[in-house]
Amino acid sequence: MNNGNGRRLNGETEEDDDDEGSEGDLDAWERTYADERSWESLQEDESGLLRPVDNKTLYHAQYRRRIRSLSSQATTSRIQKGLIRYLYIVVDLSRAAAEMDYRPSRMAVVAKHVEAFIREFFDQNPLSQLGLVTIKDGIAHCLTDLGGSPESHVKALMGKLECSGESSLQNALDLVHGYLNQIPSYGHREVLILYSALSTCDPGDILETIQKCKKSKMRCSVIGLSAEIFICKHLCQETGGSYSVAMDESHFKELILEHAPPPPAIAEFAIANLIKMGFPQRAAESSIAICSCHKEAKVGGGYTCPRCKARVCELPTECRICGLTLISSPHLARSYHHLFPIVPFDEVSSSVLNDPRNRLPRSCFGCQQSLPNPGNKPSLRVACPKCKQHFCLDCDIYIHESLHNCPGCESFRHSKSPIATEE
Repeated sequence: MNNGNGRRLNGETEEDDDDEGSEGDLDAWERTYADERSWESLQEDESGLLRPVDNKTLYHAQYRRRIRSLSSQATTSRIQKGLIRYLYIVVDLSRAAAEMDYRPSRMAVVAKHVEAFIREFFDQNPLSQLGLVTIKDGIAHCLTDLGGSPESHVKALMGKLECSGESSLQNALDLVHGYLNQIPSYGHREVLILYSALSTCDPGDILETIQKCKKSKMRCSVIGLSAEIFICKHLCQETGGSYSVAMDESHFKELILEHAPPPPAIAEFAIANLIKMGFPQRAAESSIAICSCHKEAKVGGGYTCPRCKARVCELPTECRICGLTLISSPHLARSYHHLFPIVPFDEVSSSVLNDPRNRLPRSCFGCQQSLPNPGNKPSLRVACPKCKQHFCLDCDIYIHESLHNCPGCESFRHSKSPIATEE
């Protein structure tokens, strides 16, 4: 029996040693992802119940967004923003993108958030165009040309997710420079580089390439996924872009979405121009015509260029025949909210909420949900400084990032117009 117990105990000891050995093979960050640490997403409230920390996370994200809005609002009158942007996203698909410090890999995380960024970019910049470039095996490849269709960009990116070889920053800049150098002077030329590698394998002097990009008025920004690199920082400083390094996936998502709104235009290049634009009519559903975009016959749908009568599939775009910029009136209207941003809402202090003399609204003016009194905790409501209506944090984010109009101010304006007409 002793021998059997000894064998059993030894067997358990060996199994335990194997488990310890398998855990010991994992790095600290791998162990963090392996056990998910789900308890860190819970917190205890006053009554002792466990609740998710979503409210706190939402408050902090909202607070940071409001601070950024305040800083940009203070200088809005002095800053000109480019409404027609031509942006190339350069995705590093070298072997460094296969590293698994982001789960499941850098490449997968980048692809997921680039897809979200593309849709957000076209939502906030309806008159702009975007293209995709990848770096692999020391060579830059153009996945998609400049265009206004988010679906075509996403489809092309998801079909080319393979990592290999070294990364070459100079080859990517040379390729993008060749495309953006043909852009008209009224277009704002931008490059966003998502860089995973810690080095660049270039065929020539990259400093000359950076000066060439600077002369062509290209604004280059870099988001690093590993560590800060001098040449990337130098590129951004020379061209007026921004350089940042992501600490984790949520930070990377925040950094890349900051490039969706149009950046301030460089003062010496911000020249006002008159641009010819066409407003095409939608073709009949039963009509058959050759699409100038794909060079093939299509039945129904599409739009007809008002100048040369060519057929195009989507708007906004540039006519392949006569070069006229084709847009729709909603695209033009949606692009103006960057010029006239909505005023940031003010936080309602706890002293105002706890004062019994103040008769504050009990529900959000936007969604009509009840607004609880948080006590001494940070306020869960904000107020418009113009109409004084109160909103919850969800409505505040939706109003500033999607709606771009205050419901309280709009309802007040419409309620006054009939009275003014009667008088």
